[in-house]
Amino acid sequence: MFDTSRASVLVLMITASLAVGVGCIPTASPAIPESSDMSEKVSFNTEDGVTIVADHYTGEPDGPAALLLHMMPAMKESWLGFAEALLAEGFTHVLAIDLRGHGESTDRGGEKLDYKHFEDLDHQAKIKDVEAAVAWLEERGVVKGRLAVVGASIGANLAIAYGGAHDEVPAVVALSPGFDYRGVTTPDKVEMFAESQGLYLVASEDDTLSFETNRKLAVIKDDAILKEFKEAGHGTTMFELAPDLMAEVVGWMKEIVK
Repeated sequence: MFDTSRASVLVLMITASLAVGVGCIPTASPAIPESSDMSEKVSFNTEDGVTIVADHYTGEPDGPAALLLHMMPAMKESWLGFAEALLAEGFTHVLAIDLRGHGESTDRGGEKLDYKHFEDLDHQAKIKDVEAAVAWLEERGVVKGRLAVVGASIGANLAIAYGGAHDEVPAVVALSPGFDYRGVTTPDKVEMFAESQGLYLVASEDDTLSFETNRKLAVIKDDAILKEFKEAGHGTTMFELAPDLMAEVVGWMKEIVK
C-alpha cells in the first residue's frame, strides 16, 4: 500500500518545484546503485568542451539502441534496471549518461561544473550532451532510425527536444516532463514531431505539473501514448511505485524501434 505520508511529501515537493521550474521535483541526492557487469564506463566531449561520462550497456548484435537521460539530481546509475531490461529484450546499445554538472560529468576544460549553481542557459546547454551522446553512438554504427531517446523530468524535456529536432528518431519516452524547465520547453518541440514518430508520455496524478503537461502534450500529438497513474511519484521513481511500467515501456520501445 502506498504510504500516505510519502504522498504528502510528494505534494510539498511538487509545490516547491514551482520556484525552480516545471519538470523537476527537487529531492535529496540519491544513493548510487551498484554498477552493472553488463556495462562499461565511457566518456566523450561536447562541442562546448564538457566531458560527459556514461555507462554503455551492450547486448546481442543487430538490435536497436537507446539513450537514457536522468532526472535531477539523479545520475546515470538510476537507469541500471531499465537498461538491463532493454538488453534482455534485444537492444544492442544502451547509453546512460551523466548530464553536465551531475555525477561524473563535472569537467569543462578544468572548470568544475555543478548543476546546483546553473543558470537557465546552463540547463538549456544540456541538449549538447544529448547531441554528443548520439554522435558517440553513431560512431559505433548506431543510426538515428533505430534509436529511442528516453528521459525523466528535465531528461524528458531534453528527450522531447531532441526528438522534435530529429524526425528520423522513431521513439521518444518522456517520464514526467514539464512545459518549460529553465527554457527547455516541450509544447513547441512536440509540434515538430513527425507523424511517424512515436511518443510515450508517463506521469502520475500526484505529480500535478507533469500530469497536466502530459495531457496537453497528448492533445498536440494526438497519437501519443498517454500512461497515467495516481500515486506513482516522479520520473524514474515510477518504475518502483508502478511495477508493471518498466515492462510496458520496454515492450513499446521494442515494437517501435526495430
